[in-house]
Amino acid sequence: MKKRKQSGHPAEWTPSSREWTPSNREWTTSPAMLTCDICGEDIMFEEDMKTHLLLSHLENDMHCPLCSLSGVSYDELCFHISSAHPDEQDQACLTSASGCSAETHSAVMESEEGRTAPQLLLTQSCTAGDTCDGAGAVTPTAASGVTTDAVPDTLSRTPESGGSSPGETLPTTSTLITQSAKTRLESVRLCDQDNNGMKSEHSKAKQKRLSSPRKEKLFSCPMCALVCSSSFVLQEHVELHLQDEPSAEGELRFECPLCSVVCSNSFSLQEHVEVHLDHGAAVSSAGSPGADLKLAKRLQTEEEQRRWQEEAQQEREEFKKLQRQFGLDGGGGYCRQMERTMEKAVARGLMAPAEFHSRRAEMMESVASGVDDGRTRTQGVVRALYEYYQTERRDCVHVWLSADTDHYCSSAGDKGWGCGYRNIQMLLSSLHRTDTYAPILQEKAVPNITQMQSMIEGAWKEGLDPQGASHFNQRLQGTRAWIGATEIFTLLTSLGISARIIDFHQPTGPGDTHPRLFDWVKQYFCQSNRSSRVPPRLIHTQLPPLYLQHQGHSSSIVGLEQKKNGSLCLLLLDPGSSVSDTRKLLSRDTVSTAVRHIRKFPGSLKHKQYQVVVVHGVLSAQEKQNSIMNSRTLRAERIP
Repeated sequence: MKKRKQSGHPAEWTPSSREWTPSNREWTTSPAMLTCDICGEDIMFEEDMKTHLLLSHLENDMHCPLCSLSGVSYDELCFHISSAHPDEQDQACLTSASGCSAETHSAVMESEEGRTAPQLLLTQSCTAGDTCDGAGAVTPTAASGVTTDAVPDTLSRTPESGGSSPGETLPTTSTLITQSAKTRLESVRLCDQDNNGMKSEHSKAKQKRLSSPRKEKLFSCPMCALVCSSSFVLQEHVELHLQDEPSAEGELRFECPLCSVVCSNSFSLQEHVEVHLDHGAAVSSAGSPGADLKLAKRLQTEEEQRRWQEEAQQEREEFKKLQRQFGLDGGGGYCRQMERTMEKAVARGLMAPAEFHSRRAEMMESVASGVDDGRTRTQGVVRALYEYYQTERRDCVHVWLSADTDHYCSSAGDKGWGCGYRNIQMLLSSLHRTDTYAPILQEKAVPNITQMQSMIEGAWKEGLDPQGASHFNQRLQGTRAWIGATEIFTLLTSLGISARIIDFHQPTGPGDTHPRLFDWVKQYFCQSNRSSRVPPRLIHTQLPPLYLQHQGHSSSIVGLEQKKNGSLCLLLLDPGSSVSDTRKLLSRDTVSTAVRHIRKFPGSLKHKQYQVVVVHGVLSAQEKQNSIMNSRTLRAERIP
């Protein structure tokens, strides 16, 4: 701010006048009316002018006279000049002072005694009211660049209040703006224009991007000890370190001050250093240099825990799916499934309520007796096949048939899971007709599914197949659990019948076929006619049928065909076949068509693994105990 000058009388200093001119180096009197150099407003008192400057104009507009750094506090700017421009500040002071008269220069030096070089330079350029724009030009802005922290409390001091005398340091306000100071700033402006003439659109865009403050409170310079309060200030400060320096040959070098990378131009170097700055800011925000490692370990631990949880959840879902598939989900057994099926039939109008109650009573009576009700049984199947092959010769060279066997198919109560039990019923129906095995069978009739479940549980209690018992949790009754070859072996052993498990664990022919399985079945049936050199064309043996198991299903082998070309064909009774389809074998009109459905050539058996349970004798008491002991590590005979 300036006061209006009234006269050139020599000077007496009065409280109403504080203007000092370089011509006579004395204070001249003037009225108390003050004028703001920024907006031109007239203000009566100096205290009001101070308030006006603080409230109406910017306070924190400090600018470096040697570069484009701006928007910092007074202390930060001093530290910036002393650290970034240690050589330029003295030259700038000399250059700015060269345009002043001796009289003015001595007056300014008197007012700036005791200040440091950066403070002196700031007083002569920034705090004097001139600011540097982005291109290095100097623009007079009066006292708008003075901050409350940088300016001493001398604006309010007067002789009445014990203020400073004319010989002491004068306040750095707009009243000290002189032509000599502007001359000094003009020389600084010329230097800045040369230094900042390389500014491009890239740096302007980056300045705009960094203008918004970051979340971090403090930003440390990676090349010196400066600590800034904003990322923009730090960026501008680092750019001073990155200014191009001529090499010994006069060429420009763009080497990173933080590592050994040499860039092709200043812009690439600038982008490279920004990576270091961003990393440093991240480390500063984390609190310690080792925070990145801790964070990485924590994220890795969280990722592993999440992956373990997902895997555990997937395993639980798969386990539940397997439980549902194999009937171990507690959804009820044969009786419950039969009731639900009949209830659905009643709801759809397919069954009368009276029939529902009648069928349910018959089911409960059969379950209580332990004997199968015979609703799914078809008798005389093997006898019908024997009569068919007596008249049907075609291209069959030899045909072997097992002992008489009844066919049992699945019912509404065990549909989807009862094939293993139905094959046991077929095998037992044949053993009951064989003189070798009929005497040792306590049950003279074929048991039902619930009774067979109870018999297998009893075998587990005797010590047979403890691993299988653990798999089913020692319980089969009331469940829809699937059983396989090991459970068939366990039941037969508990009945005193010797049995073996043959495991065809891998394909032995082209196209994933099992020709070794067919050869083994032929050897099994051929054992009945070893005495004759030339076996007859049709042989009805007294051998029990074979239990054939593969993944998800099982059936019974009751015969074997050998063609003229030497190929073999199995005759299988499948529990999945309905009663009506099986009874077609009993009719001469439909037997030829029905036989096609029970023939299985090697190309029809392409599962990866097959297991066969074969009965081959009766166990003595000691042999049974040995079988129980050996079943603790139950092993099958593997072929090949």
